[in-house]
Amino acid sequence: MSSFVSTHWGTYRFSEDANKKIKLANWNLDSSPTKFGLGLADAANDSLRITQPFVRKGWLENKGKSDGKRGKDDFIPISWDKAFELASEELLKTKNTYSNSAIFAGSYGWASAGRFHHAKSQVNRFFNLFGGFSSSFQSYSYAAAQTLLPHIIGADLYSTLEDHTTWNALSSDCELVLMFGGMPLKNSKVSAGGVGKHTTELGIKKCFDNGVEFVNISPLIADSPDFLNAKQVQIRPNTDTALMLSLAFILIKNDSYNKDFIRDYTVGFDSFADYVLGKKDSQECSPEWASSITSIPVKTIYELADLIITKKTMISISWSLQRASRGEQPLWMGITLAAMLGQIGTASGGFGFGYSSVNSTGDSFQRMPWKSLPQGTNKVKDFIPVARITDMLESPGEEFDYDGQKLKYPDIKLIYWAGGNPFHHHQDLNRLVKAWQKPNTIIVNEIWWNPQARHADIIFPANTALERNDLMLNPRDPTIVANKCAMQSFKDSKTDFEIFSGLAKKLGFLDSFTENKSEMDWIQYIWEKSSEAIKEKNLTLPSFEEFWEKGFYELPAPKIENIMLSDFRKDPNKFPLKTPSGKIEISSKTIESFQLKDCLSHPHWFEPYEWLGNIKNYSLHLISSQPKHRLHSQLDNGLDSQNSKINGREPVLINSNDALNRDIENGDIVLLYNARGKVLAGAKISDNVMPGVVVLSTGAWFDPDYDLNIERHGNPNVLTKDIGTSSLGQGPTCHTTLVELKKANKEEIMDVNIFKSPEKF
Repeated sequence: MSSFVSTHWGTYRFSEDANKKIKLANWNLDSSPTKFGLGLADAANDSLRITQPFVRKGWLENKGKSDGKRGKDDFIPISWDKAFELASEELLKTKNTYSNSAIFAGSYGWASAGRFHHAKSQVNRFFNLFGGFSSSFQSYSYAAAQTLLPHIIGADLYSTLEDHTTWNALSSDCELVLMFGGMPLKNSKVSAGGVGKHTTELGIKKCFDNGVEFVNISPLIADSPDFLNAKQVQIRPNTDTALMLSLAFILIKNDSYNKDFIRDYTVGFDSFADYVLGKKDSQECSPEWASSITSIPVKTIYELADLIITKKTMISISWSLQRASRGEQPLWMGITLAAMLGQIGTASGGFGFGYSSVNSTGDSFQRMPWKSLPQGTNKVKDFIPVARITDMLESPGEEFDYDGQKLKYPDIKLIYWAGGNPFHHHQDLNRLVKAWQKPNTIIVNEIWWNPQARHADIIFPANTALERNDLMLNPRDPTIVANKCAMQSFKDSKTDFEIFSGLAKKLGFLDSFTENKSEMDWIQYIWEKSSEAIKEKNLTLPSFEEFWEKGFYELPAPKIENIMLSDFRKDPNKFPLKTPSGKIEISSKTIESFQLKDCLSHPHWFEPYEWLGNIKNYSLHLISSQPKHRLHSQLDNGLDSQNSKINGREPVLINSNDALNRDIENGDIVLLYNARGKVLAGAKISDNVMPGVVVLSTGAWFDPDYDLNIERHGNPNVLTKDIGTSSLGQGPTCHTTLVELKKANKEEIMDVNIFKSPEKF
C-alpha cells in the first residue's frame, strides 16, 4: 500500500518511527524536493495546534456587538456541539436580519493541495447552499494581471499561464531571456494545487546548457539562479516600465522593430509610438530619461537594446512587478516590447509572465479538465477585488471603480474564513486590525494558533493534509497523487468537510451538503468524473482501486511542445484573439473608454506614490519577497523557517553600505518603520541587494505589541500601503514601500510571543 502525501510545495512519503511518530521523506522521483516541507510532520503535532473549539471571551459576553478586543482577548474552550450552536445562531441571525450579502466568506486557494479537501470549494458549497455570500475575486499574487490580460491578449490569467512556451521549446531556439524581476528558484518550489515533481530548475538549466543567455534586471542578484551567471542589471524598484519604454524608444528611433508583426498582429501601435517619442505633450522616453528614473547607466540601456535587436529574445516578467503602484503597466509594456521584437508565437522568444514564479509555468503538460467538488451557484452578486477587504470593512456602501465598473462595498456583519490568513497576505496590517473589529462576528476554521485564529470570535480546529485522504489532481501538473491519511486527527480537530457538515446539520441541510457521501465516496466520485472528462483528450485513467493502491499516476507527456499563441501567429484571421480587434492591443479602446486617470489607453510611465526617485522621510525601498523556508505564512512554525530566524526574528537583507551608515552589524535586531507602523527584524548584511533597498520576506506570523505599537516578529505587511494598483485592476501594491531602518533600542525589543499557545485550562 502506498504512503504519499502531496502538498503545494511537493510530494512526500510518510512513515512511522518506533515511537509511532510520523516522519516525512522526499519522494525519490522528485529531483529537486522542497526541504521545508519535511517540517509538516512536526508542525502537525506541535504545541500550537488548536486542540478543540474555542470562543473569545469578550464576544461571548457581548454577542452581536463588536467590543474592539479581537487580537487582545482570552479564549474559552467549548464543545463541538456548543460551537456549532453558537456559529449556526450567528449565521441565521445575520441572514435573517441583514440578508446573505452581509456574510463575507473568505478563503484562498493555497489552503490544501487536495481536490476534495480544498477549503475554498468547501466554503463555496456550504454558503451557496445557505443562500449565498459576498465574495472576493482575483488573487493577491497577480490581481492586476488578471484584470489586464483579457483586454490586451484576450485570455484570462490561468489560460495564459497554461499556454506558456515550454522550457524545452525555448531551449531549442531562444537566444536571450531578459528577466524583469528575475527567476528566483525558491519561488518555483510551490504550485497551487500541488506539486508532483519539481521541473523548473531542470528547464532553466536545459536552456542555459543549450546556449541561452540570461540577463537579470532586478535589485537582487539572488533573483537569478547562480548557475546562470546572468548579467546583472541593478534597477530601482518599480521602474521597469521606464526601462522598457526607453528600449522601445531605441527600437523606434533606429527603425529596428518588427513592422510586419506590428501591422499584422497588433493594434494601437502608432498612438503608443507617439507617446514614446514625446509627441503627446510628454517627455520622450529616451535612455537619458529612463536612466534618471531607473539609475541604470545610459550605456547599459543601449547595450540591452543591442542585445534584444540582435538576438532571439524572450521578455520575461515576474509576478512581483505587478504587485506595485500602477502594476498593470510593466506587464502591458512587456507584452508591447515583445510584440515590437516580433517573436511572439514562436519558440524564439515572445513574452512570459511568471516563469519560475511557480513550478508549473514552462513545464511540459497538457491541461486536464479535472473535476472537483460541486459548489453550486452563489445567489449574492456582491463581490470585491480580493485586496480591497479593509476598504470594504471601513466603508460599507461606498462606490469604487473596478475594470470599468462602478461597484459598491457590501455591509459585512459576519466573516467566515477557512483556508487563508489575511494577517499574512493583506497590506497595512495595523489598518486591517482596526477594520477587523467592525463585524459583529468572525468565525474561522484554523489548524494552528496563528494571527488569523487569535483575531477570531469562534474557532473551529481544522486538521492538516496528514490527517485525511484526498487526491492531488492539479490541472497544471502531469502527476496525480493519492493522498493517504497518515495520522489520526490531532486531539479534537476535524476536516473542513466535517466542520461544514456539522454546521449544515444544525441549519437543516446536511443531506444537501453531503449528498450522503463520505470522504472516500467523494474522492472516488471526483476520480470517476475526471476519468470520464479526460476521454475527450483520448486518455484513460486506471481504475480507482489500482491508482489508490499504487499511490500515483503520471500522465503521458505531450507529443508537441507548447508555444504560446502559436496558432494566432500561424493565422491571425483563423485564430483571432478574444480582444475587440482580434489582435494584441498595444492601445486599448476599451480601457480608454473607462476614462481612468491611473490607467490610460496604452502602456505609460506613472511615478509611484512612493519611491527612491522622490525620497522625503524614508530612504530605503522595502521588497517583501516570497520566503525560501515556507510557503507564504504556512509552516512559519516549521523547523526550516524557525532555523532561518535571527534572534527569533525574520531576517532582513541589508546592503553593506546601508548597514555601515547606520552602525548595524550582522545579527543585530533592527527596527524598520514608516508612518504605517514599526517592525523588528534580524539584520543580515549582504551585497546581494543593491544600496537603498532592503528585503524582508513575507509570511512571518503577525505578532503585534499593541502597547508599543511594534510588530515583534518581522511581518513586512505592517509597513506596506493598502491601496490598489489602479482603478482598473485594484490589485495589491506591497512592493511600493519606503521605510527607514535603525538598530533597535533595548526598550523597543520585546520577546516574540506568536509561537506561544494561548490555550488556557
